[in-house]
Amino acid sequence: MNVPSSSLALEVTDLNKAFGGLKVTQGVSLSIRPGERRLIIGPNGAGKTTLFNQISGDLRPNSGRIRMFGEDVTRLSPYQRAHRGLSRTYQIITLFGGDTLEHNVTLGLLGLLPSRWQMWRPLSSYRHLVTEAHRTLDSVGLLHLAGHSVSELAYGEKRRLELAMALAQKPRVLLLDEPLAGLSDGERATVKALVASISKDTTVVMIEHDMDTALDLAETVTLLNYGRVIVDGERDQVIADERTREVYLGA
Repeated sequence: MNVPSSSLALEVTDLNKAFGGLKVTQGVSLSIRPGERRLIIGPNGAGKTTLFNQISGDLRPNSGRIRMFGEDVTRLSPYQRAHRGLSRTYQIITLFGGDTLEHNVTLGLLGLLPSRWQMWRPLSSYRHLVTEAHRTLDSVGLLHLAGHSVSELAYGEKRRLELAMALAQKPRVLLLDEPLAGLSDGERATVKALVASISKDTTVVMIEHDMDTALDLAETVTLLNYGRVIVDGERDQVIADERTREVYLGA
């Protein structure tokens, strides 16, 4: 059944991206409902992160269309998409290592202000943003480290901080690129619980290789291979599909 674009949180239509003649995404189409938990899976090189980069605006597709809540955002910058409610994390952590946790989150919030940020104005003067930064750090269990440098954090704590920065923007659509990668069992359980606690007001689309953990969080699953959608649908149906076992699960 076709769903009107205005009823979808995210709609990707026939997205294509090539680098030097190599097609990385080929005719990718997705329809994601508001509040949905979508898992994107596939082997290395399947085009998963390239797809995220196109949705977030970090890469411009060669052809195709991206809509958020019915609005065409294909040609909008990452900044403009953020202002429309899109936030993301990255496969490789992107934080200001020499700055404090508090400043990292506050700087992320500054980018969403309706007025231009005055560089000569100290961050401490943005009291409402600092308060929001503390609230967000508390939500991921890092408030006690607010004044510490990011360089002092363990890897799992950096993952939680990056998630905090994304959530601080109160996104309508949140893209998580391998949030569990490189974590210990304990850290994985902590981050999984944080993702599971995200309000249904936020649509979550996640790339993850830790299938046992990620499938618990997913309602729907999309399998990519060689830049194409191979299987797409309800979680149990996709996992039971013979093509999924052949391409991804190795059965």
